[in-house]
Amino acid sequence: MFNEKKTIGILGGGQLGKMVLDVSNKWGLDVFVLDPDKHCPSSKLCKRFFEGDLMDYETVVKFGKLCDIITIEIENVNVEALKHLESLNKKVYPQSSVIETVQDKSDQKEFYQKNKIPTSSFKILNGIDEIKNKITKGEISFPFIWKASKMGYDGYGVKKIVDNKSLEEINDCHCIIEELIDIKKELSVMVGSRESGEIVVYPAVEMEFNKKSNQVEYVISPAQVDRNIKSAAEDLAYKVSEKFNHIGILAVEMFLTNEDELLVNEVAPRPHNSYHFSIEGSYTSQFEQFLRTILDLPLGSTKILENSVMVNLVGDSDSKGKVAYKNFDQIIGIEGVNPHIYGKFESKPNRKMGHITIINKDLKIAKKIANEVKETVIITSKK
Repeated sequence: MFNEKKTIGILGGGQLGKMVLDVSNKWGLDVFVLDPDKHCPSSKLCKRFFEGDLMDYETVVKFGKLCDIITIEIENVNVEALKHLESLNKKVYPQSSVIETVQDKSDQKEFYQKNKIPTSSFKILNGIDEIKNKITKGEISFPFIWKASKMGYDGYGVKKIVDNKSLEEINDCHCIIEELIDIKKELSVMVGSRESGEIVVYPAVEMEFNKKSNQVEYVISPAQVDRNIKSAAEDLAYKVSEKFNHIGILAVEMFLTNEDELLVNEVAPRPHNSYHFSIEGSYTSQFEQFLRTILDLPLGSTKILENSVMVNLVGDSDSKGKVAYKNFDQIIGIEGVNPHIYGKFESKPNRKMGHITIINKDLKIAKKIANEVKETVIITSKK
């Protein structure tokens, strides 16, 4: 039963929370937000805003006690606090057990291995000295991918290691070393699951990454792969969702190798950058689906309304300070262009400040416009 009086608490007040609030406000829902930044994008759109540390046990418990349902828009939160809230019969979606596994990339990889989910080969190590020792012994060879086990986010905490020099640039922490895979494409599939047992799967999309920042630069919907690969990717994402037994939405990122093998890279149990296009490009946006899942409402259609390309807008390399958007007026009148500005006051190099979704039946035209938008709009700081 739909109960608009249930209070939803979101841990994190960034752009993902802001776009959830765009839907919750249409539905008349009461949403509280906790975030360390009182000027975060969600702060002025929610029913009540609380400034506080997401990793602080007492802060999260105190906040959670005010809510009927507690959820996240970022994984770096205090899991022990969420476990305590669950013990008080508070609904925590995704469940604390899911968040705990996803928080630690080494636990994630072991979860895939245990559940026979295809993933790249890996080693779990304690730090730089152990990595160097295994290189000396010939157990690891360049190149490889290094990932910090914890607190990596949005391209940070991940690095391609090609030689001893690049090895000196990483943090000395618990980590995983992954085999460097030759891939054709990187794909993402979003899965929604609610308490009553209903599960829906979105069509696979294709992600193109910026080689310098390792952030998603473009998302192409639908993925330009053949029908068999598309179907296999969606089936694999469904299997991953089933194994996690999560409630909420789950973005499953995967590699398509040169041999047409699908390997799960990692997951995000929350709204995800790869499905921002769904606001204009799908019957049900990921943000609406997210609310449907945690409120245990019938899930919406995942069908694509129209082909689309999404481009991320990030701060330029010189930006540091109060944000300035240059040439925005030059793209706003282009047919099919749908801008989203996140409302962050400060721009930094590679910081996500917004995105633009281009709707067009012809994906080549959509990609061409996306490139033009990327070149035209400059996000920097006021001098």
